[in-house]
This record gives sequence, structure tokens and C-alpha cells, in this order.
Amino acid sequence: MHTLAYILLSVVVVSIISLVGIFTISLNPKRLHRLLLIMVSFAAGAMLAAAFLDLLPEALENGVDGVFWYVLLGIVIFFVIEEFLCWYHCHNVECERHTHLKAGKTVGHHHHHRMPVVYLNLFGDAAHNFMDGAIIATSYIVSVPLGLITTLAVIAHEIPQEIGDFGVLVYGGFTRAEALGYNLLSALAAVAGAIIAYFFSAGIQNISQTFVPIAAGGFIYMATVDLLPELHKTKKLSSATLQMLFFFLGIAVIWAVGKFIEH
Repeated sequence: MHTLAYILLSVVVVSIISLVGIFTISLNPKRLHRLLLIMVSFAAGAMLAAAFLDLLPEALENGVDGVFWYVLLGIVIFFVIEEFLCWYHCHNVECERHTHLKAGKTVGHHHHHRMPVVYLNLFGDAAHNFMDGAIIATSYIVSVPLGLITTLAVIAHEIPQEIGDFGVLVYGGFTRAEALGYNLLSALAAVAGAIIAYFFSAGIQNISQTFVPIAAGGFIYMATVDLLPELHKTKKLSSATLQMLFFFLGIAVIWAVGKFIEH
């Protein structure tokens, strides 16, 4: 199969995941919050494993010159994007997205008037999904196995994120149908990111030494700054133990995929 076909198939699958919020409607907030933390645990492990076991080794194959600078650049890029977007979120409703995800308030609270945060949320998610698409495309350009591993890591991260996004849109005034539709539209930015990265990559030399470590830096940032801190807030030993198990499971899945699929 042509590399572009792999890329498009992967980003379409990632985009369709934006519809996962529909399956959470019947869950009560407490059970949904526990499920989210389990998925966040798995996603954190998967993203760290993809960064350290696959993306960075691939980038280092051709030498170490500049690789770690690009990793740092990836961390800085994701920090700046998130800081800018979070400032606007906080300026309006004190980061509704994070507040309500932590509280388990993802569905069922509906406003008659749409709050400004829903549009900021959509814009932020579109930018994030655009980056995800570019990262997936870059990984496939290097090798198909690396692209598959990167796609798995992105999917692991997208599931809890999209559930939270769905909840914020409903809370902010959208109907459930509108929330699903707009969330899917935002997710399709990944397709645009992938296509642009694919066609512009032809003019970029040593792509594995530039975009791949940037992607690794982005994964490291998201796992350590966005995901892992949420897990430290768990009070119950049983819940913390379950989260740790899923964290290690995320690492194990990415390791197994990389082990049995040669780059």
C-alpha cells in the first residue's frame, strides 16, 4: 500500500474517534470519571513509550547532531500552543475543559446560550489535531511501522480527550448532535495536517532528524504535563493501583508493537 494511503487511513480513523463521546451518555459522572482516568493512564504510558522506544531511536539512527534540540523544540511548541489557548480558556471560564473533566461533569449540563469557550475549545482542538496529523504523516514517511506505532499512541491520547471535548461542548450550549458534529469537524483538521506534512516533506532533507524528534518532544510534553499530573490526584489506593497497571500496559503495548514489527 502506498505511504499516502496509510497516512490517510490512519488520520481518518483518528478523526472518527471524535465521535466516541456518544458512548458516554449513559454513564453516570462518577463511573465516567474513573473510566477517563484509566484511559489517561494508558495514554500516558503509550505516548512515553512511543517517544523513548520508537521515535527517538529512529531519529538517532543517523547521528545525534541537533536531535535533542528538536526534542526541546517540540516541548516548547506544545507548551506555547497550550499556554496560549489555555489563557483564553481561563480568561473566559477558568479552563472549563479541564475543570469539568476533573469533576466528571462531561455530559448532562446544558446551557440555553452558547458560551464563548465552546468556540475556543473547537479552535484549540483543531490546532492540536492538525499537529497530530502532521506527526502521523511524518512518522509514516520515515517507515510504516513507525507510523503505526505513532498512530496507536495518538489514538490512546485522543479517546479521553475527545470525551472531555464532547462534554465541554454540551456544557457550553451545544446539543449532543451539534457537539458530535462540530467535534468531528474539528478532528478532521488532522487530515489537513497530514496532507500538508506529506507534500511538504519532499522538500525537507533528513526528515527523521527534524520532525520525528519534534514529535517525540510533543508526546513527552503531553504525557508529563497534561496526563500524569491528573493521576497523582487520586486518593484511593485501589484506583491508583489500577491506573498504574494501565500506565504500564500502555508502555507494554507500544513496546510489543515495536518489537514484533520491524522498522
